[in-house]
This record gives sequence, C-alpha cells and structure tokens, in this order.
Amino acid sequence: MISAAFVAAAVGFVPATAQAAGPSADPGRAATATPPASRAGSATDAPAQDASAQQASQEAAAMDAAAKVAKVKAGAPSATAESGASARTRQSEYFEVGMGTSASYAHTIGLATSVSTDLANSFVRFDLDWGDGTTGQDFGRAGEFVHFQHKYAEVGSHKITITATDTFTKVTSTTTKDVVVNGSEFTPHAPARLLDTRDGTGISAGRPVGPYATTRLKVSGSAGIPAGVTAVALNLTATNASAGGHIIAYASGKEQPTTSNVNFAAGQTVPNLAIVPVGEDGCIELVNRSAGPVDLIADVTGYFTRSAASGYTSVKPSRLVDTREGLGTAKGQVAAQSTFGVQVAGQGGLPAKGVTAVALNVTVTDPKGSGHLTVFPGGQQAPSTSSVNFTAGQTVANAVIVPVGPDGRINVRNGAWSQTDVIVDVTGYYSADGKAAYLPVEPRRMFDSRTSSWPLAGQAYHHETLWTFGMALEALVLNTTVTNPQGSGHLSVAPDPNTMDDYIAGKAVQPTPPDSSVLNWTKDATVANLVQASTGGTDVVDFWNRGWQPTDLIVDLLGMYDKN
Repeated sequence: MISAAFVAAAVGFVPATAQAAGPSADPGRAATATPPASRAGSATDAPAQDASAQQASQEAAAMDAAAKVAKVKAGAPSATAESGASARTRQSEYFEVGMGTSASYAHTIGLATSVSTDLANSFVRFDLDWGDGTTGQDFGRAGEFVHFQHKYAEVGSHKITITATDTFTKVTSTTTKDVVVNGSEFTPHAPARLLDTRDGTGISAGRPVGPYATTRLKVSGSAGIPAGVTAVALNLTATNASAGGHIIAYASGKEQPTTSNVNFAAGQTVPNLAIVPVGEDGCIELVNRSAGPVDLIADVTGYFTRSAASGYTSVKPSRLVDTREGLGTAKGQVAAQSTFGVQVAGQGGLPAKGVTAVALNVTVTDPKGSGHLTVFPGGQQAPSTSSVNFTAGQTVANAVIVPVGPDGRINVRNGAWSQTDVIVDVTGYYSADGKAAYLPVEPRRMFDSRTSSWPLAGQAYHHETLWTFGMALEALVLNTTVTNPQGSGHLSVAPDPNTMDDYIAGKAVQPTPPDSSVLNWTKDATVANLVQASTGGTDVVDFWNRGWQPTDLIVDLLGMYDKN
C-alpha cells in the first residue's frame, strides 16, 4: 500500500490599508468591551467537519502554513500592551487586514486572516464574502490569526473579500483576493488527431521516435483546445515498433516518471487511453522506452480545465453491448466497414439527460482479420481516428472516453475488412451535474508485484487504497498492466466492500469478484489498460486475476476525482 497526502502549500498574504477610519475613541469609554466568544478556526457557513484526526492535522498544517506566510509578509507586530483610555484617545496610525490562502482538495479553500494595527487591545470582527453568494463571520484579536475553510460548489476562480472591523472604534479595512480551486472539470472534444509520426502530424516532419528518445506534443492551441488545460484525454497508439518496450506520457517541464502508458512488442500496434497532465507551456512529453524506433499516434477526446464544465460520476460497471448475445445491437458479428449506434443516455445507470461524455471499456473478440474500431458521438461522421486496434483472433480491450451525441447515443465503426464481435461496458459519465472534479498528479507507481510481493495467484485479488486525508474520492485514474502471465485470463477492477481499517483489524470479508473485465491477456503477453476505478464508500479498490494461473500486476496512479 502506498500512502500520499494532498495538502497544498499556502499562497501569498494580501494586506490592505485602512478604509473609512472612524473617529477617535471616547476618552470616557472603557478601553475594552466584552466581545462575543471567539470561534477562530471555523466559519459560520462552513459545513460541519467530521474528518479524522489525520485530516484535521493536515488542515491545521495548511492553515499554519498560510499563517506563517501571512506573518512574514505582513511584518506586523502583535497588538501592544498599551491599554486604558490613553490608548483609545491616540489616533490610529494604521489598521490593516491581510489573508493567506491554501487550495486543498478539488473544491476547498483554506484561509488565514489577521489584522495589524497600533490600536491597543483591538478586538476584530471579520466579515468574509466567499464570492459565490455565501458569507462567513468570525472574531479574533489583532495580531492573531483566524482560520476559515470553505467548499465551493463549482471549480474555477472566485473572488474572496474580507472586511475587518475594530469592534470598539469601528475602524475598518478591506482586502480582496482571487483564488482558483485545484479541481478541473472535463470538456468533451470530438475525436481528433493531434500526433501521427508517420506523416508528420503534430511534429515538424514524419519520422518515428528514436530509441529512448522523447517527442514533445503541443496540446494547448491544437485542434481548438484552449490555453490553460490541466490534463488531456488521449488515445495513444504505438505502431511499427522494431523492438519491445513501453511509452511514458507526462507533463512537459516535469521529471520523467517511472510509470508506463502503452506496452508493446516488436511489430505490434497497441493503443491505450491516457489522461496526461499538461505542462505550463501547454505541452506533454512522450518517451519511447525501447531499443528501437516506434511510430506514435495521439487522438484527443477531451480535456480538463480549472473552470466549470462537466464533473465525473462513477457507475457500477454495466454491459451496454455484446454482439455475441444481441445485447444493445443486432446479434452477430459486426460487418466489415460498418457502423452501429448505441443508446447511452438512460442506460447502465446513466441519467436520461445531461450526459456530455461517457467512460467505456470497449473489447474486440474473435475478429476474423486485423483492423480497428472507432467510437464517436452519435449524429456525426466517423473521424479518421482509432479507439481499439486488433489482429485476427485477438481479444483486446481499451478504455475509451467519448462525447455523447445530442440524441444520447454513440456510434461504433468497424474499420476492418472482416467482421468481429464487440463488447461495450460503461464505467462512468461526465455531466454538468457531476460533483467530482479531476486532480491530476505526477504519475507514480502504486504497486508492482514483481518487486513488492509475489505474482497474483489465479482467481485471487489484490487491494489498494490511497491515504488522502479526508478527500471524498469518487474514482482513481489508474494504468493497470499485466505481465509475465502463466496462462490466459482477464483483469477485473471493483471497489472493495471492506475499509482499510477492516483489513488492519483482520475483520475483512471476502469480496465477490465483479462480472466485468478491463483487460484480457494470453500467456507471456504484457497488456495494459487505463481504468477509472470507483472507490465506492471505502476508498479501497480490488484488482482481480480472473485467470487460473498467476500473473504479475502493475498499478500506476495518474490522477483522481474528488468531490470534496
């Protein structure tokens, strides 16, 4: 089990000079008044917190970081020890309020605020406008920090305004700050080709990527993708490989991770869906980790930005199409160069309206020849992209994120010159009502049975959890790879009914394996596929070897969907 904490560092403290300074205090009035009880660390509009002690500790650390930044930048002393009428008759030289903020989780902002003043014994009321129609109020002494936390319903930019008022003199000071929460939402994009090294699309000239070489792909500004994208959904395909290896996709400007996205053998054509963080320059890096050149193809199906669009919702994996049984379409193999439509809206746990894109696992089985499938929105012409590539007799699956047409349908085209069976499973969907926003992470390896334990036995499962300090996880975005299998089989991924505490206490019950599959393999093959794995209510995910012989399993973390 790999643990990780996600608490963002505080950003700058914003001071402001006094506004609308009030008159000097009445010399005959008491120097101090009995204030309302301080509720430092809470906000009147904040939801009740039932976080664990670990979550509370991390939130406190984030607030302390904001407070330290605020104190350094403000450079202000605490309120002086001066008291009595003499202090109140003295004209205020300054009364300044400042704030430091920290972005934690996908929708939440933490805030520390304080006042610097020469008013002795100043007791301050803080009135806070979060910029989304909600407000908060709290009290504290000048020179000390008051903490707030707020969860926004929508991602994006919000303007926070704080007005501090000395409760006795009524001197006020106001400051504002624009903040952007960490979460990103999804915008579907009609499938479009961004890169094809065979013909020079997306690069200066058509040439394969050399052994252990890197190619940079411009994402922002390509195919109508705007600037400021945080991640992009791509179908990556490796073809014409002269040696076995793998492709790594990661954000430009970051250190190359030790993960993988596409695994291939010499001569293979292998696709895999990847959700890749985008660098500040709007680019991603694609690395050929093999001893020979390889051609790369990248087809975009959507992108993520820190602005309101479509959030993600997981569903229990459900089968929408199986041509072997006549489920969702006509029974029988799909004819060569033909297309069939699939009703998505209102099926498989999806709502009847409002679905902008759908997350699928598409499987080809028993094809009579080589070719590819293209999955695209209903009501559109088939694009010149591919979703699944296959050879004769192969059973192969690939994750697909595809926009849904206005008619609530998608289309599947068999681009081969011979017939094949097709299976389509749904795992989640995007909609304006979706509550989970995406948090890209630098790709990292969560589990590798080759180094962490021993091969996953036949019909056995491995469970993983992510220590997220109170995140309301909807799903994890993972790249799963099976290698060194001693026989044929398939991998299933599902949320575990047990919590991690159940496993630690020895109280876990045996989960029931799911009926769905995310990838299929044959003996000695190395096969990878992206999985948007629901975490259920436990934040524990199971990986099932549904074959009868052992296999090695690798799990790489690419990102997560957070509702908090």
